[in-house]
Formats: sequence, C-alpha cells, structure tokens
Amino acid sequence: MYAIVTAGGIPSPEDPLYSFLKGDAKALVDVAGKPMIQWVLDALNEARQIEEIILVGLSAKSGLVSAKPIHYVPNQGRMLANLVAGINKALALNGKTEYVALVSSDIPALKGEMVDWLISRCMETKDDLYYGVCPREVMETRFPDSKRTYTHLKDMDLCGADINVTHVRMATEHLDLWERLIGNRKSPMRQAAIVGMDLIWKLMVTRSLTLDMAVTDISKRLNIKGRAIVWEHAEPCMDVDKPHQLEILRADLAKQQAREKRAAGAVAKKAEIEKTTAPKLAAKKTASKVKPAAKKAAPKVATRKTTSKPKPTVRKKTK
Repeated sequence: MYAIVTAGGIPSPEDPLYSFLKGDAKALVDVAGKPMIQWVLDALNEARQIEEIILVGLSAKSGLVSAKPIHYVPNQGRMLANLVAGINKALALNGKTEYVALVSSDIPALKGEMVDWLISRCMETKDDLYYGVCPREVMETRFPDSKRTYTHLKDMDLCGADINVTHVRMATEHLDLWERLIGNRKSPMRQAAIVGMDLIWKLMVTRSLTLDMAVTDISKRLNIKGRAIVWEHAEPCMDVDKPHQLEILRADLAKQQAREKRAAGAVAKKAEIEKTTAPKLAAKKTASKVKPAAKKAAPKVATRKTTSKPKPTVRKKTK
C-alpha cells in the first residue's frame, strides 16, 4: 500500500509554533535530534504493509532518509488539494491502486507495528473511508498533559487519529464537502453543522449520539461507506499543534532514544565479553578432551628376602 504523507504546512506568524520554525515547514521542526517527519518516515519504513511513500509538500532537498522509495509531490497550498495530489500520484504509479494510507507528518510517536495493525483492520472490509478515533482514557493514560480537543459522545469521549485509510475514489467525490470538513477538523461542532443540524441536536442537546450512530448518520449524509477504527494506542492520535505538545513529544522520544541506547550498549557489552571469553572457553574445552599420557610404571625387581636363622645348638653326648 502507498502511504501519502502530507507535509505542506508552514506556520504563519500567528501560529503558536511559528517561533520554533520562523518560516520553515512544520514537518521539519526538531524532535529529539531529527526532523519530526523523519520519525514518521522511520515508522513507515518499519511497517511491512507499506511499500512506497508519497511525500506531499517537501522536496528531495529536505535531506530525509528512507529505505523505501519516496515520490515527492509539490505543495498544493491546501490540505485537501495535497491529499488529492497524493492520491493522483499513487494512481499514476499504479493504476490498479484501490486504497492508500493518509498520514500526517506531525505524529512522530507513530510506530511501524501500529501502521500494520491499522491496515490489517481496515482491509477486513471494503469500505470507502476508515477513520481512526482514540478514546479519552487511552490518550490521557499515555499522554496525560496533551490537552487534546475531544468530541463528547454518549458512549465515549474521543479525538481523531492522524493516520487513516481511504479508497482512491474519495479523491474525486464530494470535494467541496471534504474541503469544508477538513477546514473545520479542529471543531467537531462545526463539522457536525456541515453534515446536518439534527446531528448537532443529538451531539450537543440530547447527548444521545453514540459512535455507531455518528458513523451511520455521517455515512448516509455523505453517501459513502464509512467505518470507525477505535485505537488502543494514543501515538497515532498525538499530533503536534501547540508548543506544549511539541515539548511532550520531544521529552518522550528523547527517553525512548536513551532506552534504545542503553539496550544497544548492553548488547554490545555482552558481545564483547563473549568475544573475549570464547577463545579461553574453547581452549579449556579442548584441553579437557585431551587426556595426558599415562606414566609407565617402573619394572619391579624381584628381591629375595634373606632371613638369618639361628643355627641349631648341637649338644654333645656324655658317656
């Protein structure tokens, strides 16, 4: 499957992250010693179900590293336009492409096994759009100070994921509607208003809207087959929108690097010890197999025991 990574965002002076970048792309902000997007690319390289990467918004001059092929697509200026350009690139590379993974460049805690889990879950069915959500308790257990924006449903409070799977036909249908929905992605209430006022009524007034009801209602209004994927991991949903979230992920990934460094050091130390002791053990083992030659016993010399017996006393007969 192709992974389309969107990295075209450049914070304006009014953006809280502007002071960290000052005109550079948000995706290139430093996180624990490397660009934020590099963490995402590393995860996609680890994922077995991702074959190639389409990177929208940056060029090869950005100095990013990937073992898998990367295809660069210029920034189109708007998020939806970037997604559509990425999907069109996937179709140009392989006209038989059906599904693609849409990945944001600001989820540096993402892991390869999480990507594989998502794709496996999605491909159990043949829907048009798979949208990931993270329950509040999952997010706040992993990142208690994240201060995410949550949608309050009857059965759970949730926030959206930043890696999703879609059928390629979504790039040609309902584009005006998608433009408005994506433009209001940080405001669940505005998105609900776009889809329908009765959804707002269920969401805000009666508090009767469950996740399943929301999926059914929204899919019906958009004339698509949608499916919600409930994450048990917070990392795919922990994006960087504000400075405190950037600092949280910087600290988190720095700790991860420290753990990996200690683990690598322990492995190297063990290997060095084995390298040093192996010849000695081998020599000792070889020596134990070779038995020393038995010493020949000295020939016994037969010796006579000489014992001096007292001479018998001869008595003379007397007449």
